[in-house]
Amino acid sequence: MKISRHWKKWIAIPFAAMVLTGLAGIPANAADTKDLYNSAQNHFTYGDDVAGRADLRELLSQDPNDAEALSLQAIWSSYADDQPAYGAAIGRLRAVDPPLAQGTENVLGAINVAVGTLPNPLPALVGPQTGIVVLGYGLLPDGALRPELVNRLTAAWFQAIASPLSPIVLTGGNPVNGVSEADAMAGWLIGRGVPASRIRVENRAGSTVQNALFSTQILRDSGVFSTVVVTSPNHIRRAVADFIIAGTQVVGATTSLDELVSQLPPPSRAAQRNIYVDATRTFQLPVTR
Repeated sequence: MKISRHWKKWIAIPFAAMVLTGLAGIPANAADTKDLYNSAQNHFTYGDDVAGRADLRELLSQDPNDAEALSLQAIWSSYADDQPAYGAAIGRLRAVDPPLAQGTENVLGAINVAVGTLPNPLPALVGPQTGIVVLGYGLLPDGALRPELVNRLTAAWFQAIASPLSPIVLTGGNPVNGVSEADAMAGWLIGRGVPASRIRVENRAGSTVQNALFSTQILRDSGVFSTVVVTSPNHIRRAVADFIIAGTQVVGATTSLDELVSQLPPPSRAAQRNIYVDATRTFQLPVTR
């Protein structure tokens, strides 16, 4: 899915209005809509989607054609199961910016797929045109692997054996003592017999969103457009949504055994919040203006 960014071009306005705003060339309500957008995103980030959607309603009453605000309103109305508000927002967005509307619907489709994903400790059987992406986890203060990351790597090692020709992307930055998560992960897998030639190290990502965006680019550069995602059971659904939105087809969701049983039931609506927040970031809707 190719995602385009949408930036407004303000039209010329009378000089008196420019003086009132103190910002030449910007409409009188521009600062208000910017503040409302930023307030809405802050509310969504910290768990008050009711206040966030109220900010967006006020913003859209001032600028009904704000495509990014319409996209956010559609996504968070879907989260709230407010179908009338979702229908109004996506309908307006289809008229204002059809590509962004299609992308917004794709985001919600990816979230639905992710919510229905089951953590699976068994490796997927895939061929060389499908990659394996292993998501990092913070290192200990001395740079050693945390037990949680060892669990992920153990699942990845089994996946690598089951798919001996698949390229492996290890993603994670956050260096400790000069060693990134991805570099430490590579050392662990190579030490257990995985050929270094199979491994691609992505050592910049500091979040699941960046894991998905940066790894997707590495996979594409290698001519690979599908992957098995390997992470922890309590992280797999968020990761799957982000990778789908980033443009990678997810054909397997392999996890460690730790806490597997507790993560098998579909997450509650409240537990899906982080999936929605991450989805808007991966979709590259601005966090702030």
